[in-house]
Amino acid sequence: MSESPHSRPVSFSQSERAEIIFPGDANPLGNLFGGRLMQFIDLCAAMAACRHSRAISITVSMDHIDFVAPVKVGDILILKASVNRAFNTSMEVGVKAMVEDVFAQTLRHVASAYLTFVAVDKQGERVKLPQIVPETDYQKRRFDDAGRRRELRSPEILRKKKLRATLTPEWHV
Repeated sequence: MSESPHSRPVSFSQSERAEIIFPGDANPLGNLFGGRLMQFIDLCAAMAACRHSRAISITVSMDHIDFVAPVKVGDILILKASVNRAFNTSMEVGVKAMVEDVFAQTLRHVASAYLTFVAVDKQGERVKLPQIVPETDYQKRRFDDAGRRRELRSPEILRKKKLRATLTPEWHV
């Protein structure tokens, strides 16, 4: 496992992505497909994870996503991501998705998600991550919340790992 003893402020990981929503991205009602939004969220989160780790970052899970409001064809979708907390070899990235109204110059919250990433070297081996240094009250709250979410996830991750170990090739029948 490679060593990376440094710490970095949250601002080093902050990433933003913008998309115009086209008819091919939408369902018959003209709303953005949820899976397409999840793809945009994953890409923006991956940029934040790579910026923090300075390594190849792989999505481990999308732990939670809230679809707050629809995104329509023609909308400008803005996604903002940053690393909430880095652990030993994994990190939690938070993403907020908003629709920009260019005429009113406002943003409308449409989705939020938390993703977990691991960073690996070119051989695919996990690398030790630099710690996150939260600087603002908002970043400190997100840092603390990420620790609580990790505590809640750990037992479920172990339960699923044990379950997968017991499954036979015919488990789906």
